[in-house]
Amino acid sequence: MNALEKLRSVVDDLRAPKNPMNVLDQWQLAGRLLSRFPVNQPEAARICRERDLPALHAMVAGLEKPAAIKPTETGPESDVSEANMSAALKAFKKRLKLARLADESRLGGRYTSGGRQSQIDAIQPPSEFPSAVWKALEKAGKLRHTGQGFYAEP
Repeated sequence: MNALEKLRSVVDDLRAPKNPMNVLDQWQLAGRLLSRFPVNQPEAARICRERDLPALHAMVAGLEKPAAIKPTETGPESDVSEANMSAALKAFKKRLKLARLADESRLGGRYTSGGRQSQIDAIQPPSEFPSAVWKALEKAGKLRHTGQGFYAEP
């Protein structure tokens, strides 16, 4: 489950709360998740502060179905070196592994962890490498673009 899917589930939970005591926690989680996306951050903070559910729903819908995105870089991917691609892929796999481990190690309602598998399958690639590297890795078939700047292993 990527961050956009998690945000969608939070919005759905806020629309029909199962437990009214968790509504404040859900709004805080929505604010933290929105901070990871390329949205108007002051507007996102206002939405969460005022608990404006229709505006939150509209913002998430805009994230799920963005307008035509114009490519920012038009340079060819062939100028990316093989060593740079290898280092980027290694950093991506390490970041994905750490994200999964962090998700699995959260404590549940008991004294130990639940022993469940992580649902994380896609992450935003490390920002140390330019987007041309990630596009070249996608073109080479070593990564799969899942949308909204998230990549997964094929």
